[in-house]
Amino acid sequence: MADKGKDKGNGKSDGAAEPEQQAAFNLQKTYIKDVSFESPLSPDVFIQQVSPQIDIQVNIDHGILDDKNAVFEVVLTGTVTAKLDDKTVFLTEVHQAGVFQIKGVGDAELDMVLEIACPNILLPFLREAIADLVTKGGFPQLLLNPINFEVLYQQKQEAQAGEKTKPEKKAKQA
Repeated sequence: MADKGKDKGNGKSDGAAEPEQQAAFNLQKTYIKDVSFESPLSPDVFIQQVSPQIDIQVNIDHGILDDKNAVFEVVLTGTVTAKLDDKTVFLTEVHQAGVFQIKGVGDAELDMVLEIACPNILLPFLREAIADLVTKGGFPQLLLNPINFEVLYQQKQEAQAGEKTKPEKKAKQA
């Protein structure tokens, strides 16, 4: 107990003399930022036996709320459109947001945390909100499949890398 701050034989001190910042990841709050549900064919659609085509889109947006304390907002947006031929049976959109404190990570790692770890935490909340809205709208339960945000992040990085090389190729051809 009296050896606090002294070397413990591992070459490191446990005192506050070294300004190393440990990585920290904390979820501070989840909330719905925006929600909408439209069913333009109701109630007529309920007396028909229909099997609409379902389109699901998920997007990630993030921004810094407090630079000093490394607090970020991440918004996971889910849009579900059900169509029968060219008519919309229902459309729902949920912006599920979370406030996260993320400290002690580099810029490359921070981007990965904001686009992989945070959306993984928000996805169950988004799934629940969408399922609830669709069911309350009078339609059968809709469950979103799990999403591999790591693959989406890699695809985004590859697309951005491809965009950066395109102008160079055009310049060489000209």
